[in-house]
Amino acid sequence: MFCQIFFLSLFSICNSILIAKVQNHIIVGDMYNNLFDVTQDQCICEMIKVNDSISALNYFSTNQTCQLFRSNISTVYIEFYSNSTFVFINQSSISVLNIQEYQSSTSTSTPTTIPSTTTSTSAHSLFLNQTTYPAGVMSWSVAVIDVNNDNKPDIIVANYNSNNVGILLNAGNGTFSAQTTYSVGTNPSSVVVADVNSDNKPDIIVTNSGSNNIGVLFNTGNDTFNAQTTYSVGTDPWSVSVIDVNSDNKPDIIVANYGSNTVSVLLNAGSGIFNAQTAYLVSYYPISVAVVDVNNDNKSDIIIANYGSNTVGVLLNTGSDTFNAQTIYLVGINPISVAVVDVNSDNKPDIIVANYGSTTSVFCSTQAMAPLMPKQLTQLAITQFR
Repeated sequence: MFCQIFFLSLFSICNSILIAKVQNHIIVGDMYNNLFDVTQDQCICEMIKVNDSISALNYFSTNQTCQLFRSNISTVYIEFYSNSTFVFINQSSISVLNIQEYQSSTSTSTPTTIPSTTTSTSAHSLFLNQTTYPAGVMSWSVAVIDVNNDNKPDIIVANYNSNNVGILLNAGNGTFSAQTTYSVGTNPSSVVVADVNSDNKPDIIVTNSGSNNIGVLFNTGNDTFNAQTTYSVGTDPWSVSVIDVNSDNKPDIIVANYGSNTVSVLLNAGSGIFNAQTAYLVSYYPISVAVVDVNNDNKSDIIIANYGSNTVGVLLNTGSDTFNAQTIYLVGINPISVAVVDVNSDNKPDIIVANYGSTTSVFCSTQAMAPLMPKQLTQLAITQFR
């Protein structure tokens, strides 16, 4: 497996680098310390501090993105597999300083000998400096996926203050076309791309936080999307997940409503039509949602970060198109993002919560969703969110 290493010199205009697609990443850190090292397709919120320099990583399960935050650091070190994809947003300049490519060591052993071989290449320049693409005002959420069936990943951006989503089609030579924008509701805050009408073409689902609805833009198949179809949800919808929760092979929509303290579940009725929401009361200011089977019953459950109550809520799936009332677990101050992934290799999904108030909570799963065991990782740095 070939890997590559490169150094980026960063001149930030908003103190964050948004890595849009979590794909085959190994390590992200500063020049001297690893920031995370988990699996090839997930990452965990964590922070390091060296002298006066602070770096932190945040994972958003709703759209599979990572945000790397840094303070007083101008250069970061990234190790990744050769087919990784990076998209940087809100950077005035990014310079690639150094690149190395190498092949991992391989070894074999017998009772008497242990031969080994290692191959590597010298450092050489494989990357040019960044190419920037204009988007809307305050690009807030991004998804990277092939939307026009040409086997090239495209960029979809929710432009919060422009009230639109932008689509930048991949030209196939390392460049993207200028964005095509589609009007949505007020203040789109989160975007997910999924085929919701079973036509093998990925559609766009966006939360319109200022309009109290979600918009669904169907893919026409000719590099364009239809105008959004809207569905009412709660107040200030902030986070969205699209996944089949009732085992009918049709993806449903789950929304965290920050302003109404609810989670909305919109079941897919077929042909891309969704039923009216069923709202479930949670705690104050739900801000992030993940949908994963956490109790091994083959039914997707809802995990919600409740920003205002310092809790994470788990709503177990009953299997009859409904969810139980949430079970809450105390976390740190102002939980702002939640991810669910097996972090201790026991084949049970664990819950990781990024707390705005400087900690990260890790809940290791036990059998049948008995009370989870919390662990606190201190000093998570994060920029102003709202």
